[in-house]
Amino acid sequence: MTWTEMRPLLEQACWDTLYMVGWSTVIAVVGGLPLGILLVLTDRGGLLRNVVANKVIGQVVNVARSMPFIILMVALMGFTRTITGTTIGREAAIVPLAIGAIPFFARLVETAVREVDHGLVEAVQAMGGNTWTVVRRVLVPESLPSLISSATTTVVALIGYSAMAGTVGAGGLGDIAIRYGYQRFETGLMWITVAVLAVVISVIQLAGDHAARALHRRGGGSGAAPGLRLLKPRPKPAGTDEPATADVTKAA
Repeated sequence: MTWTEMRPLLEQACWDTLYMVGWSTVIAVVGGLPLGILLVLTDRGGLLRNVVANKVIGQVVNVARSMPFIILMVALMGFTRTITGTTIGREAAIVPLAIGAIPFFARLVETAVREVDHGLVEAVQAMGGNTWTVVRRVLVPESLPSLISSATTTVVALIGYSAMAGTVGAGGLGDIAIRYGYQRFETGLMWITVAVLAVVISVIQLAGDHAARALHRRGGGSGAAPGLRLLKPRPKPAGTDEPATADVTKAA
């Protein structure tokens, strides 16, 4: 196969891979971020301590993470068909990719959030901050560099998953490697596909590392996070027995 024949195949495969991975990452972050934070909040010593809920959520996450992706993809075919109307193509591949990535990202989020200095949490609570304030003003901003690194790791894992999805007609670089490189013995195309995957992963990893370092230098994860708002107690209303409440103001 000549380069002229390979080029359109590789261009379309790259676009299909980025499309699947991009949408799957968005869904994984939207679903995995609150799930990971909830695992921390409901754990022993958490703001929403609930051992039963924590165990149930943790077990569900563990089971989902332990399932090999190729098996998960086959097991979800009925659900995928209900959502997308088909089990073939890049849109269909997004469903198992996202479902497989949510628990993976949730565990990474849990690890990142646990690293936040508990003294900051106690300080905000002492000033009258509720759970939502602690999450929004402390846990997420302070763990943001680690969350960026976690998202980068998830994207890299999803690229590997998308290559496996190519074995069932999902398209992308994995499909090209299987259909042409393996089944048609186009060894040259297969190695070019491997090289393209290596370049894509390297670029994504470098970009994620750069973003995480930039956020860390700006203060996230080392002191007050960028844009962190501190709570200042409002004065007790004159002539009443109402307790003082918290006011949220921008940190200097």
